[in-house]
Amino acid sequence: MLNKISNKFNDIFFVHDTAIIDSADYIGKGTKIWHYSHILNNTTIGKNCVVGQNVMIGPDVKIGSNCKVQNNVSIYKGVILDDDVFCGPSCVFTNVINPRAFIEKKNEFLTTKVEKGVTIGANATIICGVNLGAYCLIGAGSVVTKNIPSFALVLGNPARQVGWVGHSGEKLDKNLICPSTGRQYIEVSSGVLSEKES
Repeated sequence: MLNKISNKFNDIFFVHDTAIIDSADYIGKGTKIWHYSHILNNTTIGKNCVVGQNVMIGPDVKIGSNCKVQNNVSIYKGVILDDDVFCGPSCVFTNVINPRAFIEKKNEFLTTKVEKGVTIGANATIICGVNLGAYCLIGAGSVVTKNIPSFALVLGNPARQVGWVGHSGEKLDKNLICPSTGRQYIEVSSGVLSEKES
């Protein structure tokens, strides 16, 4: 089965021989799926993504293009990744607020939306039902329990905002200018950042 999948799609995307793909019809061109990963049914993965070692995605998960999912990450039903999202090694998504091993709660899965360009640091935990705004940066080991604004830099347990980042992921200075690109931003209302028009 694996060899048939690899042979059929090897000019479209790469699948390591140890990976398991339940259905390969919704994996984009140029995507790479590495050792011991498992892609479950009804999962869509966009173009040019990298799925690291020992990753589980699905079922019914949608991942945009140009995403990087590092080693040891599980992305469950209810999680949506837009384009250009980075999931650091061993970061965690949950899908139920109060799970019990002895109670079936599949009808209680909550949606977690990860918008374009978000970075989630290694070992961070994202509690289900939140929205991570575009280009925000979740520090390594943080525990996110509420919605995060676009461009926010958050750290800690529970995660708290400690500043702003630009499109490149660099922390903005006190004038909301990116030190590496020179792009300037403006707080259009309390807690809402936007790039300043030239």
